Amino acid sequence: MVDDLQTLYSYNRWANARTIEVVRKLTPVQYAAEPTPGWSSVRSTLVHIADATLIWSKRLRGVTVSARAAETDFPTLDDVARLFDEGQAAFEALLPSYPPERLASVWSYRNIEGKEYKAPLWTVFRHVVNHASYHRGQVASKLARLGVDPPSTDLIMWAIETTV
Repeated sequence: MVDDLQTLYSYNRWANARTIEVVRKLTPVQYAAEPTPGWSSVRSTLVHIADATLIWSKRLRGVTVSARAAETDFPTLDDVARLFDEGQAAFEALLPSYPPERLASVWSYRNIEGKEYKAPLWTVFRHVVNHASYHRGQVASKLARLGVDPPSTDLIMWAIETTV
């Protein structure tokens, strides 16, 4: 299970990096604009992905999180890229410390509103990557609306590119 999760996080780092690389083609105005009325900006979506990853890493370290990051705290793509790196590095440091028996245990945490939830610990690790994949799909749609070809961030593309 630990090896599987390390592979999953390696894929997640690759997919996030590809997304950021393509988002660099946007102008600052495009990056912060709603591509269609009612759709959040690319910046907002990327901040959400990166911040959620960091929030989950903090929860796993026993830190209570009571607020999400504000989009305006990360005005540039480089700011968001650093946030992505911080969350990814936190998970890469955490993964080796979770043996299979611990990953199989039930874990509890409090959400931002203070409500307690319980779930098998391994599901948290998978959720973080699944959550990022879901929102990268939204970014791909927004990039297309803004006239930029979105990157391919499918797991199989990662496997093809990293298989020697």
